[in-house]
Amino acid sequence: MADNQALLKYLEQALVWVQANVLTLGTTVQLGVVLIAFGLGFLLWRAVRPAMLRVTEDVRMRSPLLHGVLQTLTRVTAPALNALLAHVGGLVLSGLDQPAALLGIITQLLTAWIIIRLLSGLMPNRFWSRIFSVVIWAGAALHIVGLLEMLTDSLNAVGLTVGDSRITLLMVLKGVLMAVVLLQAAAICTRFFEQRMRRTQQFSPSLQVLFIKAVRFSLFASAFLIAISSMGINLTSLAVLSGAVGVGIGFGLQKIFSNLVSGVILLMDRSIKPGDTIEIGGVYGTIRSLHARYASVLTRDGKEYLIPNEQLITNEVVNWTFSDSNVRLKIPVGVAYESDVRKAMRLMEECAAKVGRVLKEPKPAARLVGFGDSSVDLEIRIWIRDSDQGVVNVRSEVLLNIWDAFHEHGVSFPFPQQDVYIKPGSSLKIDSGKE
Repeated sequence: MADNQALLKYLEQALVWVQANVLTLGTTVQLGVVLIAFGLGFLLWRAVRPAMLRVTEDVRMRSPLLHGVLQTLTRVTAPALNALLAHVGGLVLSGLDQPAALLGIITQLLTAWIIIRLLSGLMPNRFWSRIFSVVIWAGAALHIVGLLEMLTDSLNAVGLTVGDSRITLLMVLKGVLMAVVLLQAAAICTRFFEQRMRRTQQFSPSLQVLFIKAVRFSLFASAFLIAISSMGINLTSLAVLSGAVGVGIGFGLQKIFSNLVSGVILLMDRSIKPGDTIEIGGVYGTIRSLHARYASVLTRDGKEYLIPNEQLITNEVVNWTFSDSNVRLKIPVGVAYESDVRKAMRLMEECAAKVGRVLKEPKPAARLVGFGDSSVDLEIRIWIRDSDQGVVNVRSEVLLNIWDAFHEHGVSFPFPQQDVYIKPGSSLKIDSGKE
């Protein structure tokens, strides 16, 4: 009942304000001045808008941060022109001893909207930016017309008591608004810090990721705690409750926490880092990024594997570029027994040296590694430094060169054979010897 009476009182005062300030001849004149000011503002905006858009596009690639600022300024140019012309109209009416209260209110509302748009334009999340703009501007509008205090009293009257604390609807709204603002501010600061860290050459990629994640966690945790505190919730009791709940949740989220801890260990010991080429569990690819729970590995097939950090700690990982980007590849080649082996080895080294990705030092080296059932087993050993570009393609190019050279110089490739001997007066016998 008390809440209904407060609401009725609020509506009555709003009606009285409308009758006293809106339904008058002076208000009609001021509305005409507002329409004229808005019309002139629109024409001026149409005139300057192309130049502003052109300047904004020119700085897009040079400075993304400046580009965002100019975009925000472009959006508020129209209301800024309207506010300026409405203010001029108010000064003219005041000079003619005519009422100009409405023009003053409209000017203040437009000014408040401009300031709010400038602040919200810095928020990375567009949805929360719009919510923030509408809520803050509504509060500013109610304050300008003198109705904010009554609304806050009504919201403060609705609430519930938890223990020794009373939580009202006004406190909840303030807390939510504070959380949105602080979390968006934390996101902006994190993005700025990340850009600065990416540009510095003093830290390795893994340390950069570690510092960025530490700053992000600290900022977001602080924003959350400040928002909770602004709602009047005792953080001491919250810590006790979170400790009790955390024990139960910890068992259910054991794997997740294991991956989080493993992620920190990976970043600290720098065993893998963004840009490394690794091989784990049949997955061969380049690490694109390290996250709190997983590492993103992009393969040559265009597939992106999200490998949990725990597997990178507990399983065997082959890091092709851990301490040196140079990698040796061994490519087996077989020749027939009647072939000139030394000539074949010389041709193999020449063919490998023709491939652009094969290093000149150390030089390609051919080796005789064994005598097979039907072939002399050779091996060409080459070095490359760009394993992230793939190894099968290098093997293929080397083998194609060897194929052409062997055919050109009369070096024979072996192939399996089976000879069948039938002796008179004996049963069929198959000799499985291969030539």
